Amino acid sequence: MDIPRLRASWNAVASYGGQVPLFFYSTLFLLHPRTREMFPAAMAGQRDKLFTALGHIVAHVDDLENAVPFLQQLGRDHRKFSVAPEHYPAVGQALLATLQHFLGDGWTRELAADWTEAYGLVSQVMNEAAESAATSSPPWWDAEVVAHERRSLDVAVLTVRTATPMPYVPGQSIAVETQLRPRLWRYYSPANAPRPDGRIELHVRLVDGGPVSSALVQAVQVGEVLRLGAPVGHSLTLDHKQDVVFLAGGTGFAPFKALLEQIAEEGLQRRVQLFVGARTAREFYDAEAIRGFERTLPGLRVVPVASDDPGFRGERGRLVDVALRYGPWPEEEVYVCGSPEMVSGTCDALRATGIGPERVHREEFTSYAGTAPELTGSGTADEDHRG
Repeated sequence: MDIPRLRASWNAVASYGGQVPLFFYSTLFLLHPRTREMFPAAMAGQRDKLFTALGHIVAHVDDLENAVPFLQQLGRDHRKFSVAPEHYPAVGQALLATLQHFLGDGWTRELAADWTEAYGLVSQVMNEAAESAATSSPPWWDAEVVAHERRSLDVAVLTVRTATPMPYVPGQSIAVETQLRPRLWRYYSPANAPRPDGRIELHVRLVDGGPVSSALVQAVQVGEVLRLGAPVGHSLTLDHKQDVVFLAGGTGFAPFKALLEQIAEEGLQRRVQLFVGARTAREFYDAEAIRGFERTLPGLRVVPVASDDPGFRGERGRLVDVALRYGPWPEEEVYVCGSPEMVSGTCDALRATGIGPERVHREEFTSYAGTAPELTGSGTADEDHRG
């Protein structure tokens, strides 16, 4: 494969903007009508996800050290969309037809061979990973909603129970689908360590215009059944013995709650500093659980921070600015979770103080070469557990 030629051709096609995914999906659904069932009813949010992701992955297919584990994860995770081996050639056919259409005379026999080989490698890795995973785990877990609590105007805490325990690690995320919004999956981090009874706690923030978060917060009832996809991501997991600093914005507290349970069970004398941010005092929606950790974890220090509440008696201001006043942290591992803007700004501030990126942990399961975590029906950071 001529990788520079692949990338140049992809850039040329991408310059046509929104016309490209429109042609791609039209071709895919025309040639293979049954693939339409794999996508949400409303395609506006999906639009260019699949085509853009495919192009990026294939154009970076030479980076095998990073590409292969990512593609294997995609293959395993896409089983929840009922992706079958015959779907890979269908998508590949639509991809090549789209490239040929927009490249015109630039679509040479050699370039066609490069793209065919590249996509063949991608589909082979994904398909083999999916087939291997099918021998050990289901494509999704059914989870009954056993409790639903509105903790604030825009936050709900859901407790769901799977018939068989889902094997995940604290700090990972799982995709969630409700039949109220079929084929729309959004990522949330379990707010508890795995339990023998299969119970999982989810913290959901209502996002304006978010179809899944609105359903989970406002419409889902006890007794309904959600679908949970396989756990993904390892960037927020705790696999070392260092002291830690947690910076949680809003419902970004969820994975840290699970990590605190892990720390309470592990028996290490680990120092933990937890900075919890909210706009106002009323938005500290899980204060009771935090007080419980303070009683059971002698090495835990908790600092609540309100950004927009003049009457708040504790720390006020931007979460990271307050947290840095409690430093320095020469050896601690720092974990950050919240809205994309909060995470980005926090990491920039940490880097400016000399804390290297190797000690800063943030969710990174969502990207390889700029792609989304899923190729069909996936959620984005615009609507998930981060607050």
